Amino acid sequence: MNFAFHRLARSWPKYRWFKPLLTGLIAIVFYVLLSVLVSLGFFAVSLIDPQGFGAGFERLVFETVIDNSDPLVLAYSLVVVALMLPALLLATLIMGPRPLGLLSSVVGRLRWHWMGRLLLPALGAFAASYVLYLLVLPLIAGDPLVAPQVGASTWVMLAVTLLLVPLQATAEEYVFRGYLMQTIGGWLKHPAWAILLPVPLFMAGHLYDVWGLLDVGVFALFAGWITWRTGGLEAAIMAHVINNASIFALGAFGMVDVNAAEGSPWGVLVTALTLGLYAWLVLRMSGGIHRERRLVLPAAPTVPPPMQGYAQDE
Repeated sequence: MNFAFHRLARSWPKYRWFKPLLTGLIAIVFYVLLSVLVSLGFFAVSLIDPQGFGAGFERLVFETVIDNSDPLVLAYSLVVVALMLPALLLATLIMGPRPLGLLSSVVGRLRWHWMGRLLLPALGAFAASYVLYLLVLPLIAGDPLVAPQVGASTWVMLAVTLLLVPLQATAEEYVFRGYLMQTIGGWLKHPAWAILLPVPLFMAGHLYDVWGLLDVGVFALFAGWITWRTGGLEAAIMAHVINNASIFALGAFGMVDVNAAEGSPWGVLVTALTLGLYAWLVLRMSGGIHRERRLVLPAAPTVPPPMQGYAQDE
């Protein structure tokens, strides 16, 4: 028997249709507990340093609008999202499937060498998109170009971005393209269901206008498809990390608004072109992993029939 990525839950002999639902409920419990512990940790540090960290924590608690240009607010926001990953892994350890690495790829682990090879294509594709968005389109429209600026929080923002964005982006991929795709794939065989149904859930986690949500939806659609196509989360994780890290890194230098909630048709088009270029590069490079697109289980050994003329032992 062989299983595509979205059907991997079915490869576990102890699979039952309701087990993924229980996994989700247990993960939510773990997530709430971990979030409370992290919040208490932030609060404890604010008591130790009331003038510095404490002032930032006060803004985090009492401000009605989240300001992601504040390094402390950004760090807390990223950590809270990243906690989804340990919560999901703990729940999966309890409920299955086994091995745990099936959440990562069809080979039962994250293919680090393959993901490392995707760094340059991702950097190239997203660099091209920002050249288009920050240079070409403003020149066409006659708008002034935005120059980078170094402020008081620039380097702290950059450090927070480099340390925490990979964890936040990876956690989202494991939840939406790992757990949800395999949960739906356990119930519905065609990959389109597993790719499409998590998209609105991913969009619902972002507070944007219509164009901004469409932009997020394009990414979710791409991430689901490339995960199924390559048999693992590596390509989607790399795209997610580079995309988010680029936004916050440029925001640290004042070149983009990290609090922007408005999208645009141009933004959706640029995102689609960027992901299309990245997908093309990924598929060009994926020749060596074509054989790893599906998990192949050996057939159960057959027992030969007893020879005629001899009685079987009772």
